[in-house]
Amino acid sequence: MSATATFINLASRIDGSFCEGGGQLIRNTVSLAALLSKPILIDSVRSNRTPPGLRKQHESGIKLAAEICSAETSNIFVGSTHVGFRPGHIQLPKTLIAEPGTAASTALLLQVALPCLLFSSDQVPPSVLTLRGGTNASQAPQIDYTRIIFLPFLKRHFGLDILLKVQKRGYFPKGGGSVYCSIQPVTGPLPAVSLTERGGVVAVKGEARVGGLPITIANEMSSAAKTRLIRGGLPREIIRIDTLREKPTDVHGKGGGIVLWAETENGCIIGGTSVSVQSTEPREVGEEAAIQLLANLQYGQCVDEYLQDQIIIFLALAKGTSTVRTGPLTDHTKTAIHIAQLMTGAEFRITKALTESEVSGTCIITCDGVGFTPLEK
Repeated sequence: MSATATFINLASRIDGSFCEGGGQLIRNTVSLAALLSKPILIDSVRSNRTPPGLRKQHESGIKLAAEICSAETSNIFVGSTHVGFRPGHIQLPKTLIAEPGTAASTALLLQVALPCLLFSSDQVPPSVLTLRGGTNASQAPQIDYTRIIFLPFLKRHFGLDILLKVQKRGYFPKGGGSVYCSIQPVTGPLPAVSLTERGGVVAVKGEARVGGLPITIANEMSSAAKTRLIRGGLPREIIRIDTLREKPTDVHGKGGGIVLWAETENGCIIGGTSVSVQSTEPREVGEEAAIQLLANLQYGQCVDEYLQDQIIIFLALAKGTSTVRTGPLTDHTKTAIHIAQLMTGAEFRITKALTESEVSGTCIITCDGVGFTPLEK
């Protein structure tokens, strides 16, 4: 039997059209394949999208994961609808540069690479990752959401030590940004998480920023967001939204965005974001972020709709049973759970909160994690 035939027989086949059938399925599958040393074949890649197949963002993410684990790959090109990925061994630490040459999201590239760089069988220095591309764009998390909400969650609940610095902003469509990451791996399994009581909101903070544009745009976003939050019932005195204009040397292109977050009595951080685009008034951008934050607060959840799907991989890899209160499950979260179960064997259960005090749609995610630890060298 040829090496190719053996690979096909041993590989797990993944339906790339499952649920939302987008880039997240690709990212999570490839990331877990690299970490767990499992060969995979992804069929029908983005078959329900127009155009179907890999985009440059996905191609770059797969190649980054392949570099981390010395993987053999097949059909990794823009437009490909069938992807093969056979990982090798991950040897840490790594020093890597991902440079797609487009406005591809640096936050999404980090989503692919991060799980692969988190575990080592012995103590080693941090891996260093430089990500080039877009930092603030629609259809992807702003790098500020990653910096302010996602990474602090990983630190607080899993003890993960990850440093992120935005060296240069890159706005759509030019990209050209640069993000530095230092990732310290752990030797043991991640701990389980119990997050079921959010507590009251004690502060609402925000950053409205622009690059290559007048500061008045950031001021308008901030003012509109604050007005909408107050109308939504949040006390004026707990709201503080900073406005920032990047130095010309610290930005490529023109653009802006706003990230809002609510801090609660029990240490939860709930977010809402919006990106400034040419066709949208700054006032509308600020209001959109505020509306998102208010919507994410209404269910009493401990994680917002954006964090919801990003933590699934970590719950699956953790040791023991994790329980997290959230709002309605997004398609991204359903996809992340599906892939995590297929790849790791973790078991997820979703229950609805039905008490009179709960808003309809509140969910409890329970996960029996696998307690992943890296293989000895």
